[in-house]
Amino acid sequence: MSEEKQSSKDKIINGNEYGTIRIADDVVATIAAMAAMEIEGVVDMSGGVTSNITGILGMKNSSKGVKLETDGKDASIDLYLITRFGIRLPILANEVQRRVKSSVEEMTGLNVTAVNIHIQGMVFENDVPNEQADDTEEEGGI
Repeated sequence: MSEEKQSSKDKIINGNEYGTIRIADDVVATIAAMAAMEIEGVVDMSGGVTSNITGILGMKNSSKGVKLETDGKDASIDLYLITRFGIRLPILANEVQRRVKSSVEEMTGLNVTAVNIHIQGMVFENDVPNEQADDTEEEGGI
């Protein structure tokens, strides 16, 4: 039986009589990003230069805007958000923190020690893509 190489970014979450469970940092970061994006008022994640280049090349980076630090079974998460104008930011940040902590802990078994929110930008209602308006136009466009 050959041994697979362990990536330095894989976290051993659990071991039992069947073997070990390893979860890559990118998987944890993706869970955190998806949980944050579920919150009303979060428009996008701010990923910086690397994510911008990835976007230009047409590649999808589902963990953009997330910085993850892990130490054994503990994780600290920094989220860089773009929000919609008019949202009460402290309430939004608290909800994102709760949702991300809960999602990451439930899905991975990691202990999330901190979820730090960094509001990097804001967009106005006119700038936010409105999928509902597109659907309405398609249905009533006869």
